[in-house]
Amino acid sequence: MDAIILPVALATTAACAILNLWLAMRVGMVRRAEKISIGDGGSERLTARMRAQLNFAEYAPIVLILIALIELAVGTVDWLWGVAALFVVARILHPFGMDGWKPGRAIGIVLTFLILAGLALYAASIPYFGFGESETIELIQAG
Repeated sequence: MDAIILPVALATTAACAILNLWLAMRVGMVRRAEKISIGDGGSERLTARMRAQLNFAEYAPIVLILIALIELAVGTVDWLWGVAALFVVARILHPFGMDGWKPGRAIGIVLTFLILAGLALYAASIPYFGFGESETIELIQAG
């Protein structure tokens, strides 16, 4: 059986893995600087960094799943690359906003919401409008 390769989903997931590592390192840097090993120790700066990472963890999985399922259903399409890149940029802007650059937070979350809603609506419409050349996968039970 040939492997199914989903380049948009694969590249976006890799970028998000690196982004998640970067967010974790940012939390760790504040923990070391403020000598806080568990919890937030009452530090607003640490709380903001922790929330930025958690916010990423709340939204990235469902967006990545939607990207992969859309790519699986309709194939690799150019606009999906753009949406995926925009999502990564949005998720980079958001933590800068949490550190004090307010436009970053606003832009990041608005883009994330729009992307999430757009992908969800598009994915929900695929079975009804038959975008691309989607096929039903038949499972064959081994005897």
